[in-house]
Amino acid sequence: MAKIFGVNTKISGKVGQLLYRQTKAGTIVSELPMKPATPLRTQRQMNIRAQWANLGAIYKQFDAMLRKGFEELPPSMNVYNAFIQANLGVVRVYITKTMKLNGGAILAPYQITRGSLPSIAMTLNANNLLVSSVALGTLSIDATTTVAQFSQALLDNNESFLEGDQLTFFHGIQTVDAVTRTPRATIRGHKVILNTADETPLWDVVGQLGFSVEDNCVATSQRITNGAAVWVHSRENAEGDLKVSTQFFYVENSALATYQSNAALNASINSYGGVNARAVYLQPVFNPTLTPAP
Repeated sequence: MAKIFGVNTKISGKVGQLLYRQTKAGTIVSELPMKPATPLRTQRQMNIRAQWANLGAIYKQFDAMLRKGFEELPPSMNVYNAFIQANLGVVRVYITKTMKLNGGAILAPYQITRGSLPSIAMTLNANNLLVSSVALGTLSIDATTTVAQFSQALLDNNESFLEGDQLTFFHGIQTVDAVTRTPRATIRGHKVILNTADETPLWDVVGQLGFSVEDNCVATSQRITNGAAVWVHSRENAEGDLKVSTQFFYVENSALATYQSNAALNASINSYGGVNARAVYLQPVFNPTLTPAP
């Protein structure tokens, strides 16, 4: 703050970043504080924010299929929040703001359900086919196999399954947009409800890809390439409450490593404004026209 003389004594009010006030003692000038032009964004905050884009994009692809995928949530938490909480900082994938706006998404080994039913294990066999731990005994599946036959075999060989339970196969496909070159993901769900009286052909209900047989277990009919897959066991009671098995996506995706790198992290952070860990304040500047009082 300074007391001034000369032509500047005629000024009153704000001029730029200076505030002139007329007082009995003369004209007083003071410097206005500068507010940060952008909110503070620390490295840690941006590392977290950079993960949100892909998590949100993948969740959106499930198109409400996971609306009850996490059991016993508190009233203040929805399934989307639970999905973010389960994967944030665990599986780190980074896409830019532009990629997100263009519909971009990268398939990653995210946790997609959490519940009290036993998990379904998955392994690759010698033929690189994904094989579940859901046993089928001696059943072989072809175009004539019915839902009833599949259900009976599954119930006979798996103590954790009951009549009326549901087995869902989620399949994700990773592609590249032909125009924008943005990596895109598509996720589809195929479900069958166990019903030993249903004579509908199984593959009319769920398709062949996730409901074939390898090593006497439910398996994929072909190798998963540039994609993701998982089976989920679920059960709904009379009150509408859903119990699920805890499951994680199996992913075979050549694009994944690129979007988990430091370069991808930095690109994502910069697309959202970059790191701004400290506010910028005005520095004193000498102005010869402002003469301090003696």
